[in-house]
Amino acid sequence: MKTIRGTEMLIVAASLLAFTAGAMAQNSDSKPDSKNDTWPYAKTDHSPVIAVVGDISCQPGETEPAGEKSAEACNNPKSPYTSTSLWQSQQATANQIEAMKPAAVVLLGDLQYQVGQYSDFEGSFDLTYGAFKFLQRPAPGNHEFYDEHGATGSAGYGYFSYFNGFQTTDTGAPVTATVTDPCPAGLVWNDPNPPVPASAPASPCGYPASTTPIPQPVPRADGQAGHFEEPANGAALGVADGWYSYNLGAWHLISLNIECSTQPGGCSTSGAWFAAELAWLKSDLEANHSACTLAYWHQPTFSATNSITQEGVTAKAFWELLYQYRADLVLNGHDHLYARYQPLDPDGVPDSRRGIREFIVGSGGETLDPIVLTPVRAGQATSANPATNQEDPTGNVKFNAANLQAYSGDYWGVMALKLNPSGYEWDFESALAGPVASTNGPTFPAPNAKGGYSDKGSGSCHGGGQ
Repeated sequence: MKTIRGTEMLIVAASLLAFTAGAMAQNSDSKPDSKNDTWPYAKTDHSPVIAVVGDISCQPGETEPAGEKSAEACNNPKSPYTSTSLWQSQQATANQIEAMKPAAVVLLGDLQYQVGQYSDFEGSFDLTYGAFKFLQRPAPGNHEFYDEHGATGSAGYGYFSYFNGFQTTDTGAPVTATVTDPCPAGLVWNDPNPPVPASAPASPCGYPASTTPIPQPVPRADGQAGHFEEPANGAALGVADGWYSYNLGAWHLISLNIECSTQPGGCSTSGAWFAAELAWLKSDLEANHSACTLAYWHQPTFSATNSITQEGVTAKAFWELLYQYRADLVLNGHDHLYARYQPLDPDGVPDSRRGIREFIVGSGGETLDPIVLTPVRAGQATSANPATNQEDPTGNVKFNAANLQAYSGDYWGVMALKLNPSGYEWDFESALAGPVASTNGPTFPAPNAKGGYSDKGSGSCHGGGQ
């Protein structure tokens, strides 16, 4: 993991000392009345709590470029709320994490919009989530790699530079590289059901080349976000791997990178880059002797808003290995909502004995997405009832209705996940009061008397091994 230098430690310590004194920690050995051993320095007990969230920080400045959420202003209210800006929502989820006092913060990608430039991380994400940066265990999302909403993608350079640090010259200036468009016009989308009209120029990001490339700091090779390979053999850009694992309590946690479209070999399971990740994951699982295992990445294989990407389809290969080695949980973002599925096998078939439970916690601050329980096929679409983005991977249009156990697209919030020696407890709580009226589909369980949302429960581990 990243080694914090002395000056950086002083800055971190100063920020942490400004936290609210005396707040109760969810970790049992954090004593609110102690002067010397309080969070975040207390040692983790046998049941550590992690904070889980993704899809967080708006692009700095007053407006975001036109695109999926056309011409949004970060300072304007966001439907279905009437008085909450994106600044307020990401601040509210950061406040939840501070109050939770977790042992680690698991970040599920799309941490910084629109394309995760280093300056954007500094100007938005760092202003809220930077207070507990050294606790963060990130995974990247599409907004850290691809073209998005009229901005040239940074191919992971901003993400890795923020978490790993960046290289400097002898005078202290950042070493930079000009990141060319990772999704040029004419690059064919390798999904049979692209979310753009067939007549439109296609790219893996849905937004063809239309912006000016910008220089980015060159990341250090290893650190908090995993490995970044510098350019080799005349390549213009480095290759961002970004997968790693670690242990916490009785658990083994695995952070994976599913942003494969612009990597060598693309999203083919036999492509050079993704095949290397699969080989690493298999080796990591073989060497794992922990009682419980979870893995996390950005784009889900099973989508609660019925927006399945090529990356999500490719991630089924993760599921197959995780299922083989009796993993317990999968955590995803990308869908801007909260959802909990019943335990499933890699084909989406319910499996109470060995199935893996998927949580989607893409509710960190960005504009929320609707829950879709029963999608509408393209041939059934009308102007009043348009088709949803893509069908579920099982071919069953009622897949979400049958397998989702909790869901809402109306609330920002963070999930606390308690990692017990032989099981887990989850507690998702909304960060702000609820909307005036629901506009993002159904919510279950029902909101509480104060208009907030909560989903709590527990589960047991499979015991590891094959």
